[in-house]
Amino acid sequence: MTDKSSYTPDEVAKILKISKYTVYELIKRGELAAYRIGRKFRIERPDLEAYIQSKKSQASAPASNMSTSVETAISEIPSPAAYPHPSEELIICGQDIILDVLTRHLVKYRPTLRVLRNYIGSIDGLTALYRGQANVATVHLWDSDSDDYNLPFVRRLMPGHQATVINLVYRLQGFYVAAGNPKNIKTWQDLVRPDIRFVNRELGSGTRVLLDEKLRLLRIPHHLINGYYEEEMSHIAVASKVARGEADVGLGNEKAATQVAGLDFIPLQRERYDLVIRQEDLPKAPFKALVEVINSESYRQEVEGMGGYDVSQMGNIIED
Repeated sequence: MTDKSSYTPDEVAKILKISKYTVYELIKRGELAAYRIGRKFRIERPDLEAYIQSKKSQASAPASNMSTSVETAISEIPSPAAYPHPSEELIICGQDIILDVLTRHLVKYRPTLRVLRNYIGSIDGLTALYRGQANVATVHLWDSDSDDYNLPFVRRLMPGHQATVINLVYRLQGFYVAAGNPKNIKTWQDLVRPDIRFVNRELGSGTRVLLDEKLRLLRIPHHLINGYYEEEMSHIAVASKVARGEADVGLGNEKAATQVAGLDFIPLQRERYDLVIRQEDLPKAPFKALVEVINSESYRQEVEGMGGYDVSQMGNIIED
């Protein structure tokens, strides 16, 4: 291994002989320190060494000083076989909090299953599913030509693959504005007003697709919107920026507006949030368990109790 001062998640995965999605999980849980450059994570060499040392300590390996090289430390890490681990694995792409709930129910229902989350947007999720880098994608992609959600994108982004599309929930998309809506923001056309500061979502997210399609239909050029090129990576991040007064308006789902104080929500469009699986995977035990949990009364009731979601069609097959 070359002597480097920092690593990408892919490089860390190769060093530790784990999947890159496990690396992202370690970062998310705070076990592995990392920082962002744009949309990319970087891990400093001392932080990687610290993580390795912590695992060595947990395994009661002989203590060594923190200046030990990554190469030496790696050679002393116990084999993965030394630890009990699930025999099955699912990688689920998506960002909504109901996927956290789904993961918890799924692991409880099938303890041998390890579920990993990849917190990426709808288009990136479908691309990962097509490339075999994920098992499940969740999507909310509006197609303006058909006025339909998800199916046109599944067909275009997964050519030659049969997919099963299952509804999870319906949600409302709309504007986050300061409490009382002091700038009276109500329509897509309001975004071009010179007194309005907008905060956007990242390319590939379903929210960004909805915005760009609406602007295209209304013939509104992107550059006329103050803040169009300023991106955040989640509904909560957008809502928080508006609540802090760093933007006047952002676009996102209703649930996030209820989780951030000091906001009003202006509903604009009802959207369908679906789960996508390769049809060939459906007969496999982990996927059968996934479908059974989605159709369970306990999962439905918990999501419904959270508020902000319409669960009336949960579990319905949209396309098979």
